[in-house]
Amino acid sequence: MQMWYDVLSFIDKGGDVLYVLAVVALIMWTLILEKAWYLFTIHREELARVKAIWDARSETRSWHAHQIRRMLISEVSSGLTSGLTVLQACVGLCTLIGLLGTVAGMVTVFDTMATQGNSNARMMAAGVSKATIPTMAGMVAALSGLYFSAYLQNKAKTETEELADELTQH
Repeated sequence: MQMWYDVLSFIDKGGDVLYVLAVVALIMWTLILEKAWYLFTIHREELARVKAIWDARSETRSWHAHQIRRMLISEVSSGLTSGLTVLQACVGLCTLIGLLGTVAGMVTVFDTMATQGNSNARMMAAGVSKATIPTMAGMVAALSGLYFSAYLQNKAKTETEELADELTQH
């Protein structure tokens, strides 16, 4: 329960922008977990299915066979890369939402300076805190997603190339 109160306190210090950031980060991590699940379960079955189709062919050298090979590789590649563009967009959005929080916090600082003068350091510090927390949260979310996004893209490319090699060796 204490952790939940700490999260709410953090969001209160960072402003409402952190709610939007939390939603985008949740979508991003849902996509990451879904793609990881796909890679380690469904993709393995898909590889076995495609290899069985290719191995069942008696002839693999004609133009027609080459087109079937391309289609099979394309099906596997499509399954591996689906959702990765949205994942990359979520990573970029986390950074931009953090920047939006920075701007909102700085507006608070400038508003305090305009209405109460430069001498109210406590109000200015609250605005600076409200500016830096979303920036930090946006960067942490983006960096965590960036690593997994790059890994998943690399894995999709590698798996597609390995399948293409395997279907050629028949």
